[in-house]
Amino acid sequence: MPKDPESERQTLRDHGSCKALTDLTLKHLSSDPSIGRRRRYLKGSEIWGTEDKADRLYMLQRGQVLILINNSSGHEVILRVVEPGQPFGELCFCAEHGGVRENCARAMTQCEAVELDFSRFLKYFEESRNALRELVFTLCTRLAQAERRIDVLSYRAAEDRLARLLLQEAKAKGTPSTKHQGEMTLPLSHEEIALTAAMSRPHVTVTMGRLRKLGLVDYGRDTQLRINIAAMLDFVTKPKRTTNR
Repeated sequence: MPKDPESERQTLRDHGSCKALTDLTLKHLSSDPSIGRRRRYLKGSEIWGTEDKADRLYMLQRGQVLILINNSSGHEVILRVVEPGQPFGELCFCAEHGGVRENCARAMTQCEAVELDFSRFLKYFEESRNALRELVFTLCTRLAQAERRIDVLSYRAAEDRLARLLLQEAKAKGTPSTKHQGEMTLPLSHEEIALTAAMSRPHVTVTMGRLRKLGLVDYGRDTQLRINIAAMLDFVTKPKRTTNR
C-alpha cells in the first residue's frame, strides 16, 4: 500500500529533533580525548576488515569512511558513509561469531579518527549516565537509518529504489539549492549511488537519465546532483505500474 504523501513530507521535516539529539551525543563523546587515541589513515586504506576482532570503535574527526559488505555476487555494497563527528564501529556491541566484524571500513579520503578501546569505552559510560543516555539516542537513530535503508532495497524497480535512496540522502546531507527553490544538492557520483543502491554503475546511469527526464533530478559534468524534493515525494507515493528493469 502506498504511503501517505503528507506523512512522508512530515517525516522529512520533523527529523531535526533526532538529528539534534544525535549531534549532542557526538559532541559529548568527541570532547573527551581521554577515552581514545588519534589514528590517521591514507585514502583507500582499510581501517578494519571482515573477520577482524570487534573490540574497538571510532569517532571520525576528519575525512570520510565507507562501511562496506560484499553481496551474494561478491560485489561491494556501501552500508554507510561516515562523516566527520560521527561514531562508527559501534556494532561491536552485538557482534556475533566470536565477536568479529562482518563488514569492512575503508578510508574514502585521508582520514583522522579517535580509536576507542571497547572496555575503556564501556567503563566511561558506566561512569557517566548522561553520556549513556545520549548514546542510546545515537543508536536509536542508527537503527532508524538501517530500517529506512532496508525499505529502499526492498524495491526491485530501479526508479523506485533510486528515488527513495536519493530522498534519504537529501534528508541526511543535502544542501538547499541557492538557485532552484525546493531543490537540494547532493555531492554524489553515479559510482557512489551504485554502491549504495546495490546496483551496477551502468544501470544507475540509465535510471538516473529516466529520473532526469521526469524532472525529478538534474546533474551535469561540472554541477552537483540536484533533487526536486516535492516532485520526488509525489513520484514515490503515487501508485504506478512498474516493470523490473
